Amino acid sequence: MTAAPACVDNPVETLRAALEPHGLFLRGTVSFATGEAAPMLKSGDPAASVALIGNIGGSIWEPFTRWLEGERDRRGADPLDNWSKQVILPAAEAAGATAYFPSDPPWQPFQQWAMRAEGLKASPLGILIHPRYGLWHGYRGALGFDRALPQTSSVTAGHPCDDCRGKPCISACPVDALRTGMFDLGRCRTHLKKQAGALGCLVDGCLSRDACPIGQGYRYSMEQLRFHMAALGL
Repeated sequence: MTAAPACVDNPVETLRAALEPHGLFLRGTVSFATGEAAPMLKSGDPAASVALIGNIGGSIWEPFTRWLEGERDRRGADPLDNWSKQVILPAAEAAGATAYFPSDPPWQPFQQWAMRAEGLKASPLGILIHPRYGLWHGYRGALGFDRALPQTSSVTAGHPCDDCRGKPCISACPVDALRTGMFDLGRCRTHLKKQAGALGCLVDGCLSRDACPIGQGYRYSMEQLRFHMAALGL
């Protein structure tokens, strides 16, 4: 087994100092009870807690595109994942933590962790909706620790979708992929492969996501939206 990383007196502040210049934020923490399913640390022991790391609105876009410009020959097939690792792995080392990424096995329950850490719930699109940021946020990684961390964010009790009149995200979809109340991924992808979808959502971003009235001030730029849509590989 790998030796446990050195203990850091204040890992929360260490993480914030390392991540925020890159547009990444400590989104919240989850502590695990004894015997509860938890990710494994590099030491081979189960983590006592995890800290979720992510973007708020387009916070990562400028740092990421600066990196992208300088890494033309080494950015790889998934440049955003590669950039995330280049930023988060050194932060994990500095904080004495083990890093986990949504792109890497063993797959970790990021959505479940986010629900516990911030009290978020799923929107009709399946994306977790934040009461302030709406659908314009994401999680780029998480760090596991051998001790409990303090709660770093307020846990939301309500669900913005419950009070949403008219549910514009459902009616905005040009192919009714949300008509049953569950997101029909196959129907959506079929549309994106056709000319109407290729000239619409694939270029300008998901119309349903854009129709959500929550967090409009955090909406991604058109450049960032097109990058994410292109990453679908359709």
